[in-house]
Amino acid sequence: MTSIDKSRLPSRHVSVGPERAPHRSYYYAMGITEEDIAKPFVALASAGNNSAPCNTTLDAQADAAQGGVIQAGGMPRRFNTITVTDGIAMGHQGMKSSLVSREVIADSVELSVRGHCYDALVGFAGCDKSLPGMMMAMLRLDVPSIFVYGGSILPGRYHDRDVTVVDVFEVVGRYAAGSCPLSELQELEKVACPGHGACGGQFTANTMACVGEAIGLSLPNSNMVPAPYTSREQIAIAAGAQVMELVANQLRPRALCTREAFENAARVVAATGGSTNAALHLPAMANEAGIDFDLFDVAEVFRTTPYIADLKPGGQYVAKDMYEAGGVYMLMKTLMAGGYLHGDCMTVTGKTLAENIDRVTWNPDQKVIYDVKTPITPTGGVVGLRGTLAPEGAIVKVAGMHRLQFEGPARVFDCEEDCFAAVEARLITEGEVLVIRYEGPKGGPGMREMLSTTAALYGLGMGEKVALITDGRFSGGTRGFCIGHVGPEAADGGPIALVENGDTIRIDAEAGTIDLIVDTPTLDARRAAWRPRVNDYQAGALWRYAQNVGPAHLGAVTHPGAKAERHVYADI
Repeated sequence: MTSIDKSRLPSRHVSVGPERAPHRSYYYAMGITEEDIAKPFVALASAGNNSAPCNTTLDAQADAAQGGVIQAGGMPRRFNTITVTDGIAMGHQGMKSSLVSREVIADSVELSVRGHCYDALVGFAGCDKSLPGMMMAMLRLDVPSIFVYGGSILPGRYHDRDVTVVDVFEVVGRYAAGSCPLSELQELEKVACPGHGACGGQFTANTMACVGEAIGLSLPNSNMVPAPYTSREQIAIAAGAQVMELVANQLRPRALCTREAFENAARVVAATGGSTNAALHLPAMANEAGIDFDLFDVAEVFRTTPYIADLKPGGQYVAKDMYEAGGVYMLMKTLMAGGYLHGDCMTVTGKTLAENIDRVTWNPDQKVIYDVKTPITPTGGVVGLRGTLAPEGAIVKVAGMHRLQFEGPARVFDCEEDCFAAVEARLITEGEVLVIRYEGPKGGPGMREMLSTTAALYGLGMGEKVALITDGRFSGGTRGFCIGHVGPEAADGGPIALVENGDTIRIDAEAGTIDLIVDTPTLDARRAAWRPRVNDYQAGALWRYAQNVGPAHLGAVTHPGAKAERHVYADI
């Protein structure tokens, strides 16, 4: 047990001195002893709920962490925040709430910690936006923190093969095409998700779980452990104990998450063929630390990183398989050997990344993670694009794709529903470039994911026979020639707002370019005639988000970040 002087910790404002007697009376009301009130206060923030299997084990894990905090001399205080689960929000207006929830999660954790003057934070998250939201709060507050992922779901089994929820989204397209009976769809939907945990492929949740370890905020090889495994309880207890070491040494998130650590995180995203959403979340996290790290910085790291983890949706395996192969640190072992990582970055273990990696022995017999000397492909699974259609950039996931260039006539839709209806009615023609606009952070508002549409295209057999471009986002489960985050977005009058049916669009994912082949006088005339659209959300949280949100290439953030700070919470 570590004895820690509270005289410089935030919790002194609610627990020390005669003037804090009213505050202490509340703690006595909850059965807390005088001895415990004298200890550091550790927040255990859980995104647990019964909204979806991604989140159902989080509260139990947060409760288990209390034992570690107590054992190490702290007083744990648990509270909850929200989640919006993308698999349920997908394909309808509810998806507009998803990215907004990232900001609400970060804000709510910040406010609870500030209001109650907690000294440290252990955050538990399971579904997509809750992971970056929790880590953003850690960087914003800069109190000693550890991030714990709730773990992935085990793969479903269907006709002797592993399946995930993405297979269910794709079978909807096959059913619409008449290539599978309704009975097959119903059979698959009942077995694809067999229990607790987040989506099993290298979709957004598992991508950001890998980021947690790569950037130094999570305990080594903790995040790929599947949610149903009993060892998750030991991980939670260990996190509770270790955060007290961080309090004792005042080792804070911004000391861990340096520019070099963000580069390490981007390397791991690219090497695993991770979600394009990482190109939103890494800049947003960097904003909280006062670090310039935008879409183009992320894309530059992606450009020089080998793709070495054979994970769904582009590959064969799921998170459980990666865990059994040795986890994120096994992947980082070969990246480090190839000179791709900054080994001197500090982590929550109190040791550097290189020191942690040195404890890992490379397993040449596993099949999931390739050696960097013999990668699946020599460059990363995610590519940044820029050109006349996207001066502020765009992003595409190329892991598992065979075609890296595409040129064709535009087919324009002003919302996702219209495009999905055309796909479902089989009105899409091979060779077209589908454009879905007014779905950006401001214009949507909320920058919806398009998995329902992209999965339906794959189900129709059109996954790489058409391209799809949007100022919205794609799910980490999306595959095919799908380009998101196009900026400036249509709501801001970006070039994507000026595209008309039949315009030629040229994409080259090898060269990193995306261009609208229309002459300047024609575009100038269209720009002069363009008028901003008014969306349906003129009140409430989505309206407020649209008023404050910035561009996608900077992370779609809603406040200036650490660069504008006049004080840091941890120093109050």
